[in-house]
Amino acid sequence: MTEASTILRVAARGEGVTGDGRHVPFAAPGDQVRADGAIEAGPHHQVPPCRHFPECGGCQLQHLDDTAWSQFIVDRIAGALAGQGLSAEIREPALSPPRTRRRATLHAEPSGRVGFAVEKSHAIVDLAECHVLAPELFALVAPLRRLIHVLRPKRRLDLHLTLADQGVDLLVNGILPEGLAAAEAITAFAEANRLARMAFDEGYGPEVRWEPEGVTVTLSGNPVPLPPASFLQATREGEAALVQAVQAVVEDAPVVADLFAGLGTFAFAMPGRVYAAEAGREAIMSLKVGAARAQRPIFTEHRDLYRRPLTPAELDRFAAIVIDPPRAGAKEQAQALASSRVPRVAYVSCNPSSFARDVKMIVEGGWRIDWIQPVGQFRWSTHVELAASLSRQS
Repeated sequence: MTEASTILRVAARGEGVTGDGRHVPFAAPGDQVRADGAIEAGPHHQVPPCRHFPECGGCQLQHLDDTAWSQFIVDRIAGALAGQGLSAEIREPALSPPRTRRRATLHAEPSGRVGFAVEKSHAIVDLAECHVLAPELFALVAPLRRLIHVLRPKRRLDLHLTLADQGVDLLVNGILPEGLAAAEAITAFAEANRLARMAFDEGYGPEVRWEPEGVTVTLSGNPVPLPPASFLQATREGEAALVQAVQAVVEDAPVVADLFAGLGTFAFAMPGRVYAAEAGREAIMSLKVGAARAQRPIFTEHRDLYRRPLTPAELDRFAAIVIDPPRAGAKEQAQALASSRVPRVAYVSCNPSSFARDVKMIVEGGWRIDWIQPVGQFRWSTHVELAASLSRQS
């Protein structure tokens, strides 16, 4: 090959793809790839802002500008739909700004290294900067290194950080510190860094060592108890975009079912009565407590929707359904939805592939995809989220 090739798109794993099908790492649409493999930057190739790129596994796409990253997100969804013989209106993605991630899992080695894992490796990048984490979370990296040296763990630890209403909630997996020296170090660390809570888990459940007041997260204006390391939308901006999309689907429906409800991200945003189903016991109990405190008409049920999905007859009681399953999707529940007579469904997903698989079954049951709102919460990553409007065809 003697002439340069142009990068046309970015593949699912982040490589640039040329017209002849070559995959080129760290290339952006519009880049020119010379015969010797060198890349001439095009209009959508930006200088990665972080010194740890591309070693750190926290980001794969820092070399893309927002236009290219948005197109990558749209292409991921369109490609997943096309694989199932589907198409739909895909709206402009809602992108979360840099340094807005309010939850993350870092790793710590006994040596004191703290950071994300190296891409495709168990090694740890010792973070000196981070352009995705909220400043409140990144501020803990250096103090955590000092604490690790005091605690002297014998193996790698997982550090789950979440920005709650009261400050940072920290759960350390892999150690249960004992002794007076450890207790004093933990208390001093928590006080100095104004933690909302600090807990440890060696495999038998979290043991809280610091929690001056009950930890909560506010969802649509309602404080909800936050269990350690609970699932929460990655950014406030991403949560707001998903909630707005779901509200546009549900509109003023008087009775709504929120399936895989979690802590109630969508349940608390609904205008009418809500039935909320969730398999996680701690999450559904928190939702129940939050609803009672706010005096909201939310009925909760601890229910495994994989083993016991709502039947078509149960679904037909509602004016709208909100469903937000894990990455695996909700095949069994989608089959029941396809046969139901519910007029509107808001399907929220963090996996375009399982979403497309589920929606194909629903469409084959006489439904249509009205539109899809993509959301980019995981800045510069290949992770894609979306909210879709589904309605029964008349």
